[in-house]
Amino acid sequence: MDIFRKKSVEQSIRDTQAPEHQLRKRLTALDLTVFGIGVIVGTGIFVLTGQVAKDTAGPAVAISFVVAGVVCGLAALCYAEFASTIPVAGSAYTFAFATLGEFPAWVIGWDLLLEMALAAAVVAVGWAGYFDSMLTSFGVDLPDAISGAHPTVNVPAMLIVAILATVLALGIKLSSRVNLVLVLTKVAVVLLVIVAGLFFVKGANYTPFIPEATPEARVEGLRAPLIQLLFGITPVAYGVFGIFAAAAIVFFAFIGFDIVATAAEETINPQRDVPRGIIGSLAICTFLYVAVSLVVVGMQRYSELSTTAPLSDAFIAVGQPWLAAIISVGAIAGLTTVVLVLLLGQTRVLFAMCRDGLLPVWLAKVNPGFGTPARLTVIIGAVTMLLAGFVSFGELAELVNIGTLFAFVVVSIGVIVLRRTRPDLPRAFRAPLVPVLPILSVLACLYLMVNLPALTWLRFVLWMILGVLLYVGFGYWHSRLVARPEKTDPEKTNGVSA
Repeated sequence: MDIFRKKSVEQSIRDTQAPEHQLRKRLTALDLTVFGIGVIVGTGIFVLTGQVAKDTAGPAVAISFVVAGVVCGLAALCYAEFASTIPVAGSAYTFAFATLGEFPAWVIGWDLLLEMALAAAVVAVGWAGYFDSMLTSFGVDLPDAISGAHPTVNVPAMLIVAILATVLALGIKLSSRVNLVLVLTKVAVVLLVIVAGLFFVKGANYTPFIPEATPEARVEGLRAPLIQLLFGITPVAYGVFGIFAAAAIVFFAFIGFDIVATAAEETINPQRDVPRGIIGSLAICTFLYVAVSLVVVGMQRYSELSTTAPLSDAFIAVGQPWLAAIISVGAIAGLTTVVLVLLLGQTRVLFAMCRDGLLPVWLAKVNPGFGTPARLTVIIGAVTMLLAGFVSFGELAELVNIGTLFAFVVVSIGVIVLRRTRPDLPRAFRAPLVPVLPILSVLACLYLMVNLPALTWLRFVLWMILGVLLYVGFGYWHSRLVARPEKTDPEKTNGVSA
């Protein structure tokens, strides 16, 4: 079995021109940047800031955000080079197919489906919590069976997924406009938090900026971090190691910038605009995270911060409850865009896999009226609705982190491989310091991965085994490369316009 057969860059681009699988090019650099901000600014800024500052890093949580942002930045440069070289839907899946082969591409595609499906459902549940809280503030109480902390069926979470999946099916430009309105709303709220919070900052709350390290209770068994099981390193709170431990947690806040690459095929000028969208959105969001975290820990002593609604509760603590209500509106808008863009990324990855025949190819048919893979969007929307409505997640959300980090590792390795195997390809954007920068990206991602619980690793491996079985039973035999072997000789297909 030739499981490492590759799909050439030229063929990947030619496949985008088939009428039945052709997505409409409607997006600009601004649209992509807004998509990136839409998916990054969400749970992290409205929830994780207080949780991590209180339990793990103290006021130095701002440094943790910088560390996580740098790790993402290393991977972002690799994504930007790939997206400008192979402007095709699928992101890391497509990149892996061109560099490492079909089976590694399947593995990363299967990984991305897990990451985005769980992330979209988890965020939809978080959205439902804020929505329920907002209704309660207006005197409307939904029945416990359909809303609240432990509903039988989480109806609000299912409804928001259904609405956003419908928006996506109706067209990429409509989706970008809805996203733009919501992103402007939440960024305005975040800027309000920063500016208004500055008037209540107390210098004493920053002391000590890096609290003295405190050993955490040792966790045994599969719930312990993998780094503890492998090397006997006991996790600590606060101190320098606490900052890096916190970075592994707040990394969740940055998840999503890579989804910008999945929209490359629908971008008018992908070689120029996709790198701008990826790097621009990540830079803006890192600044917002650092600024908000510095303001919040300056307003309220880190040990007194709320772990559920830190921004709102910090303003309540300084006697400004009206700002707390505005923040809740921003949180709802923020989480809405996160679900929207995660659904977008999930449909485009699955679309690319179906178009290549690794999954049923009929699912990749583009609706001629909307210019979107409407069938896939409906199916993914339905699956995400079921997950959000009926599944209790808890620690399963950590699978999102490990899935994303794994994708970053593959993309970083792929940049080195493609530089060596296809140096002739035109690259509108080139990541600097290759191979040093991709190697640093791989090492940084692996470090964050080993800080995750062993149980998360076990669940991840089981998901991957299921994916391997599906590939062996269906994907390998139905791949379009079986019926149409690739001509990957650079002399015969010189340049991406072939």
